Amino acid sequence: MLASLPAISDEPLDDPYYRYIATAPEFQPVKHDRTILTSRWDTWLYMPWRYQWTIGTGDEGGLFCREFGINGGFTDHGDGPFEWLEKWNLRFYNDHTAGKGYLYLRDANQRSRFQAFQRDARAIRQDREGLKPLDDALFTKLSTLVRERVTRLRQSPMRVAYALDDEISWGIFVVPLPWRVHADDEAYQRWLDYYYGGKGPKAQFVTPDAILPQLKSQLKDIDLSPLLDRITYNDSVWANFLGRLVEVANETDPETPCGFVGGQAPNMWGGYDYAKLMKKIQFIEAYDLGSSQAIIRSFNPQNCIPQVTTHFHSDQRGTANDVWQSWYYFAHGNRGMIGWVEGWFEGTKPRPWLYEYRSTLKELGQIQGPKLVGARWVHDGIAIYYSHPSIQVSWCLDSEAHGRTWVNRGNDHRLGTSHLVRKAWEYILTDSGLQYSFISYDSVVLHGIPDEYRVLILPACYALSDAEAQRIREFCLRGGTVIADFCCGLFDQHGKARARGALDDLFGVTHDGTERAQDFFGERFWVETDQDAAYNYKSYRELFTTISCQIHDGYAVAEKRLPVLNVKKVGNGTAVYLNLSPQRYLQYREEGTADEKSRVPFVAPIFEAGVRPWIQVTSEGRRPANIETCYWKNGGRVFVFVVQNAPVTGSMFGATGATSLKTRTIPITVQLNRTVRDVRDERTGHNLGDGNRFEFQFPMAEAVFFSFRADTQ
Repeated sequence: MLASLPAISDEPLDDPYYRYIATAPEFQPVKHDRTILTSRWDTWLYMPWRYQWTIGTGDEGGLFCREFGINGGFTDHGDGPFEWLEKWNLRFYNDHTAGKGYLYLRDANQRSRFQAFQRDARAIRQDREGLKPLDDALFTKLSTLVRERVTRLRQSPMRVAYALDDEISWGIFVVPLPWRVHADDEAYQRWLDYYYGGKGPKAQFVTPDAILPQLKSQLKDIDLSPLLDRITYNDSVWANFLGRLVEVANETDPETPCGFVGGQAPNMWGGYDYAKLMKKIQFIEAYDLGSSQAIIRSFNPQNCIPQVTTHFHSDQRGTANDVWQSWYYFAHGNRGMIGWVEGWFEGTKPRPWLYEYRSTLKELGQIQGPKLVGARWVHDGIAIYYSHPSIQVSWCLDSEAHGRTWVNRGNDHRLGTSHLVRKAWEYILTDSGLQYSFISYDSVVLHGIPDEYRVLILPACYALSDAEAQRIREFCLRGGTVIADFCCGLFDQHGKARARGALDDLFGVTHDGTERAQDFFGERFWVETDQDAAYNYKSYRELFTTISCQIHDGYAVAEKRLPVLNVKKVGNGTAVYLNLSPQRYLQYREEGTADEKSRVPFVAPIFEAGVRPWIQVTSEGRRPANIETCYWKNGGRVFVFVVQNAPVTGSMFGATGATSLKTRTIPITVQLNRTVRDVRDERTGHNLGDGNRFEFQFPMAEAVFFSFRADTQ
């Protein structure tokens, strides 16, 4: 059967899910003109948020910006100070272009106000001021605001982006709120029929209370679709609503990108399906939670959408953390930072730490920033699969531990199986000297896995459609290596369990639908951890001791009925079913015990596929811990960063920062697998000639940054 499948990736599939993704408005992108999106965003910008800007917007504030390397600014609700920004050459983004309290619901931090609505699936989106449904009336109101404000803003040559609003959501951030996003129940039924390719199931409005009891059943009897279809609909309505507002901004000002700020982790709740979101925006600031920065970078068409993050100074973390964040996110494609400047000044006097930070601001804004405008990310032929339906199923399985207190669940990026599995894979790869990109479920359904990839990783991919399964088989038949960790394809895209996994035949494993929770990990839940018992865990060790699991080579065996490390040759490729969860790598990394041996179960199939690091970094003969290399192509050159990949913590309100940051300077040797020409140290400007081995002093809170001619890579 497998051998007869066509080794293609572009042919239309006779499949309702294919037709849905190919034609649904939620997957149709707004305009992404590379020239427009990069023309005025021509360097790395630092943009202070003005409400804590006690130094003012007079000459004193302008001189401070010039002296300290601040090259950006901020306006709000379409109001200035335009003259000040223009005088001091400060390019700005405008916040709340669509107002405040519509895309962001007021009193979002006061969850006690919403307990009644959290349990009522029929409640319509609302806040303290009343109903805020995502309907035509709200769109008309917000589009009028957008037109009025953009009309004022477009007069300034300093504008670089419009943000519709901050920390937006179809609910409240990403906390569990199963609301109807509008009152048009017939519209939901029409969408369901469209989604299912004909007559869909009868629309239901349920909360997780309705589906959690099913988790006591056999696998084949679990059907999460009454809830998950509705959440998927909410995500689609949300993406389309934002996209229409972006297009309104474009109609008024075609030369300036529009998007939003305060982005959250990918999540079941709140509209954060980045496969849809990234098609509907042209500018984004997102907090580095749940791999959101890497996912956004991967889904950024031609890396032309300005992607920034937020900077919060912390006296506890120190200035080294500010410096590290700036370099680390620049190395990963960020075009700047939005600064939360509370506490920067004593009156109008800059605090001492700013004097330590200003050299970084000047270097990135004035020297290094222009070099990566329009650059393309370089990966090592590794794709990590982004399956939003799997994120949804994972939340449902994770939430069983909470029971009826699921309404209080938050911080999914710290707790959730899908998030931690994804983060563990990222660290395993970068700690092995390898780079990757995420690939989204919709692009795979339509086009398959591109030949630029040699390896496809399926991280906690609980839910796969038949169309995705076919595309993945095609990739393997053509010669690709497909690696699944556990529970692959046990549900379809709606969250309805399968009797057999969607890719059982590919991997040579067998599920029969009689599996129960006790057949996975421990004895109580379908997942590796009791996330209620460890809700406020202080260390990964504390999290992973909540359930006793069978351990193989240091990792939890996921499915007790299946073998570990099952390898099958398929056509010209290889299918690997690890049956191991990579999550405990986070613990080993946190405790300083992660090493090459601890990564073997996960990277051995990658190396066997022929993928190798082409840059090796050593210090005194050994690879330093938590070191990452990033590479970009631009203007005929390859740009290479060596940065510290320190663990990051944060919350849905931002305030992300590094933990366990090393700040010393160490000597490193960079060994390339071939001779490269015209090597230049981009930080010192020194020409290093030709060769394949170079020595640098690496300030670990900053970066080594060098380049060479692209035609010698």
